[in-house]
Amino acid sequence: MRLLFVVQRYGVEVPGGAELAGREFASRLAARGHDVEVLTSCAVSYVDWANVYPPGTQELDGVLVHRLPSARPRQNHVFDPLHARVPFGRRRVPPFLQREWMRLQGPHLPELAPWLRRHAAAFDRVVFFTYLYYTSWAGLPAAAGLAPTVLHPTAHDEPSLYMPLFDLTFRLPSALAFLTEEEAALVARRFRLRVPATVTGLGVDLDAPGDPPAFRLQAGLGSRPYIVYVGRVDPGKGLVELFDFFLTYKRRNPSDLALVVVGDPVAPPPPHPDVFVTGFVSEAMKRGAIAGARALVQPSYFESFSLVVAEAWAQARPVLVQGRCDVLEGHARRSGGGIPFRGFAEFEAALDLIGSDPPLAAALGRAGRRYVEQRYSWDAILGRYEGFLDRLGPTCDRRAKSPAGRG
Repeated sequence: MRLLFVVQRYGVEVPGGAELAGREFASRLAARGHDVEVLTSCAVSYVDWANVYPPGTQELDGVLVHRLPSARPRQNHVFDPLHARVPFGRRRVPPFLQREWMRLQGPHLPELAPWLRRHAAAFDRVVFFTYLYYTSWAGLPAAAGLAPTVLHPTAHDEPSLYMPLFDLTFRLPSALAFLTEEEAALVARRFRLRVPATVTGLGVDLDAPGDPPAFRLQAGLGSRPYIVYVGRVDPGKGLVELFDFFLTYKRRNPSDLALVVVGDPVAPPPPHPDVFVTGFVSEAMKRGAIAGARALVQPSYFESFSLVVAEAWAQARPVLVQGRCDVLEGHARRSGGGIPFRGFAEFEAALDLIGSDPPLAAALGRAGRRYVEQRYSWDAILGRYEGFLDRLGPTCDRRAKSPAGRG
């Protein structure tokens, strides 16, 4: 099949989340013989969407990547007050203000809709990753009717999901693809849709062990035991609460236990001798950080899958997860490999349990490993996904040539 993926950021330097999911699907489907292209921005950072990559077309891991420039970097002194008012305000705002919020949130790509109107019909399927950004909101209306479209919403139970602005975004796609059963249920409750849908999950590399000693050396941990958080270092990921919980735990339970924070430092915590912030690290170092940890902690309230939890289980490590996130609680319940916590008392009890009962911690890790082996191998996921795409109907007549000249 000739496939086009539309995603807000794309590149080796782009960390985690929906962007990584889109890149994994695109590059792995290309490796399986599909003709895959990507339409994206020139940005690396979602904070300002500044143009970093050059506009134009390049090949990355067998995928042709078409980059469109943002009109301008996001001006957060203008956007932040509007963001507080539009999705988070107590009153609904008029449609024009919601549209202005979307334009300012970005990445505002003036060439996106014209590009899709010219080229979408050249593809058998056009796949959009994440509902939240301009690329899906403006791109789906442009591609609708030209090719079958698939939206991977990566939806969270968050205020923006309930904005009327997104009603059409969820009604335009030919089909929906979800990362978990909980995400599918959330979208069904919110939008009451009747379109083809599937739960894909995300694949995990089961045969890539980490090197804990190498990570300890790089992070300067010495022999200290530690728990690890991996992901965007951002208050929106529950990190303020995690720091508070961990430092309170240390005051109540003195030891040499450390908290290691691995990820893009959007808003790093204040310095503390028991908190090690590494910044962005290589995949190999990330695996080493997870493999050597007493447990991985995922404190986020808003997750549609949480790949890092699956990666911890692939390393047979136990996880502590935010119990108020339905997706994380569902993973922990189905797998038997994690302990949900709701509030400090349960966080403290979970840490005590993991630290005082190594056989239990090992059993949790083994249960998590079995779970990802059964559900999240890439071969199984991609085989199901190809069948799902096939069932959407006959391929469209190619009324335009591919912009990159393939075929």
